[in-house]
Amino acid sequence: MRAGRPVTGFVLPTVADTYAFGQRLAGLLRPGDLVLLTGPLGAGKTALTRGIGAGLGVLGDITSPTFVIARVHRPDPTSGRGVALVHADAYRLGDAADPRAEIDDLDLDASVDESVTVVEWGEGLVEQLADAHLRVRLHRHDDDTRTAELEPVGGDWAQRLGALAARG
Repeated sequence: MRAGRPVTGFVLPTVADTYAFGQRLAGLLRPGDLVLLTGPLGAGKTALTRGIGAGLGVLGDITSPTFVIARVHRPDPTSGRGVALVHADAYRLGDAADPRAEIDDLDLDASVDESVTVVEWGEGLVEQLADAHLRVRLHRHDDDTRTAELEPVGGDWAQRLGALAARG
């Protein structure tokens, strides 16, 4: 438990499992959702986001947006979901004098209501974009396995995560 919120954990033995878990997680996501990904380099943040994108049925290759900071992946009209994915990376913003001002300059709030927004390295910087969000902490272990800790913050995230845990 952190800050009184339940944390749900999942073991992800391989990068492929991390991707597949992202696909499962996408089944819970809807427009307006904000997902914050934290973890060290190589923990699987982008692999998880690729899985989320596949589960949402968005167009384009999902790569780390470290150097462009944010990418918008439009929904594939044949997928039936119709939800865009905004994938942002705040890694390079953390050293700025006012990283929140740089986040504001990205205008992520302009698309948050109609998209799923996933922000790598966004903890402490982007929570104000939505009333509720999901915090995902990824850990990479010495044997290359990963664990994901999902922490619901507000809204109906706790109920949605219960459904994810029940599906295994």
